[in-house]
This record gives sequence, structure tokens and C-alpha cells, in this order.
Amino acid sequence: MAIQRPKGTQDLLPEGSPKLSLDTQASAFTHIQDVARRVLERAGAQFIATPIFEDAELVKRGVGGSTDIVRKEMFTVTYFGDHGGFILRPEGTAGIVRAYLQAGLKQLPAPLKLWTHGPMFRAENVQKGRLRQFHQVDYEVLGAEGALVDAEAIALMVGVVRELGLKGVRVKLGSIGDPEDREAYNAYLRGLFTPHLERLSDDSKDRLERNPMRILDSKSAQDQDLIRELDVRPMLDSLGEAAAAHFAQVRAYLDDWGVAYDVDPSIVRGLDYYRRTAWELHHEGVGAKSALGGGGRYDGLAEQLGGPMVPGIGWAFGIERLLIALAAEGVALPAGDGPLLYLAAMEDAQVAFAAKVAQEARAAARVEFAYRPQKPGNAFRDAERRRARYAAVIGSDEQERGVLKLKHLGTGAQQDVALADLKTFLEQENA
Repeated sequence: MAIQRPKGTQDLLPEGSPKLSLDTQASAFTHIQDVARRVLERAGAQFIATPIFEDAELVKRGVGGSTDIVRKEMFTVTYFGDHGGFILRPEGTAGIVRAYLQAGLKQLPAPLKLWTHGPMFRAENVQKGRLRQFHQVDYEVLGAEGALVDAEAIALMVGVVRELGLKGVRVKLGSIGDPEDREAYNAYLRGLFTPHLERLSDDSKDRLERNPMRILDSKSAQDQDLIRELDVRPMLDSLGEAAAAHFAQVRAYLDDWGVAYDVDPSIVRGLDYYRRTAWELHHEGVGAKSALGGGGRYDGLAEQLGGPMVPGIGWAFGIERLLIALAAEGVALPAGDGPLLYLAAMEDAQVAFAAKVAQEARAAARVEFAYRPQKPGNAFRDAERRRARYAAVIGSDEQERGVLKLKHLGTGAQQDVALADLKTFLEQENA
């Protein structure tokens, strides 16, 4: 049996592949990245790229040592007897904040808006929309606080998916308050759950002392049954005055801009560095776990990584999950472009000449050529399969005269173009 790709991964395939689906179509990934770039850079974001593997300590601090990601889902990198001090990144935020601190990006005008895309890695149970290597678009704002910054981040996330043509998305919006609000809320949760300790899952028993809020987003059915039975007071009802005013202002901005959302008390973030605004973006087409992605304010993260306090907020969505949602709505993404011109030679004697013409014409546009002689009918069929706009077959007469007869494969119209004018012609067609 031939070697197979690892479980929980996908190949991104070219157009025309026999087993192609929207979420494995390389051009669909490129299109999403292009749309994200357009939307985010219009808002002032700059692209950043960080390594796909980082120091394990960064992720433990940035994601949280008690999270499932760190305890169960990290891929460790080992090499030449190394003890495994590096891991494949499970998310993008910690690496971006690390780069911000290490590269002195605080010297740039604030706020600094950054975006990236790329693969992330988690050793999850594989199911629809959940892979072990998956891809994200990530947006971060560093050096600014306030409700307006938060609302803009949410609006931009919605703006990206709207520009892709996705309609059935919904923002689930919440707030986790300030540190003192969470401290009081955690004390409330400990008092509520401790008498029922034997009914909690093993993971939640561990969380009860260290991070009770994380019980609320437990994946365990027995935990969720207990939460419903105890009628746990939501964090939103425990916000201090400042956090409540901030949340109201975020909502006011979104209302004014026409960004729809549902207030959802179940949105929580258990890590100490999170502050106030938190949200998720959902679509029912993704399946039972309907979140496309989410975001939140993390003013304490830079300090957690050993730097000064830097206000920050960011979000990420999974490209594969977004493609599943687009497919569920029947949204057709543009196919990848073929060559503007396809060249073939009628005989061996013209193959090298056709190659030279193609090499020179590539200064103006995408041009492909056949490595072997082709009869005109075969050449035009090959050009159509490659989705070329124009095709030409070079024989001895065309070579001697220095003129190509270009056929438009959409209309069938033909025209003569001198080789001396070919570059200009292609530039005009490519405009």
C-alpha cells in the first residue's frame, strides 16, 4: 500500500483534481487569504509571519498550562537528541505578541494592527471541521484599548466573511470583565461546585481550584448537566461597573454600524490575561461545533510572556471551517486563473523557438508552452483543459514571419499578432 498522508491532515489540490472538494481546493485557500488581506489592509493592518514552531514555554504561558491544548494536544518537535523544548504552534496570537516584544515593535506608531495566515497544529480527535493541521487567518491589534478598538475588530472579522459571500453567520458576544470581577466570580464558582465535587469530571475537578471558569466551557456532558442543574449565574451578571460600561459601549458601536450579534453569557475565557470583550463567530453549516473562530481582549498576555503591559485584542478563524460553511451555503468561489497564452509547436524544429517566445512573453503575463510538438487540435484541447484564454500553434511559417495567429478559446476569434507586439498585447489583455 502506498504511503498515505497523516491522519487529520489534508492536501491542498490544484484545479481539476479527481477528488477535489472546496475545503481541499488550493485556489479556495488563496482566495480567502486574498480577501482577508484586502479587508484587513484597508483597515491599516500589516502582514507578519512567525515560525510554525516556538519554544514550548511560550505556548504554555500564552495558551495556559492547564488547557487541553497544552496538556493533551501539543505536537512536540525533537531533533538530534533534543529533549523536545519546541512545539508546533497551536494558535497564532502568542507568537505574534512574542515577535512584538522581541523585535521592539512598540517603537512603531500605535496601535499596531497585524495580520497573518498559516498552519496551526493540535492533536485533536479528528472530525468534521477539526483537523490536526489546520489553517487560520489571524488579526491582532497591539497598543490600544477601549470599546472602539474592540468593536472595530469584531466588525472586521464579520467584514472578511461577508466579503467572501457568507450570509448565515452570527456573532456571539460576551464579556469576562476585569481581573477583580473574575476573582470574585471564581470564588462564587468554587463555592457553588465544591459541594458537588464528586459529580464533576476529572478535568473539572482539577480546574475547580486553579481556574473554575474553565469548567463552564467543559466538553463533558456530566459537567454541562451539573451547570444547568445548579443554574450557574453567568459572568455577564457579575461585571464590575467599568467592565459593564465598556461592554455597553462595544454593543452601542456594533448597533450603530449594523453589525448583528447575540449577547451570549456562555462565552468565557479562562486564562488570566484575558479582559472584558470576548466573542465567537458561528455558522450552523459547520456542524455540531459551529464556531468558525473567535476573539477577545488580552491585555495581560505581554506581561505573561515577560514583557511590559501591552493592551491587545485579536481574533482568528479556521479556513477549513470557513470553507465548509461556504459549501453549505452553496457559495461559488472563483476558480484559479489559467494562463493568458498557451503556445505549442507543430514540429520538433519549432519547440525551442516556442519556449523562447514564452520565456520572453512571461515579462507581461502568465504564459505556458508544450514541451513536445502538438497538432493544432490537440494543442487547442490542451489549452482549454488548462483554462487558457488564448492559444497559438507555431509552425515554420509563423517562425519565419515572426507572427502568431492567436485564437481566443472563449469566442473562437483569431487574430495575427507580431512577435514584436506580443508583450504589449498581453499587457493590455492582462490589465
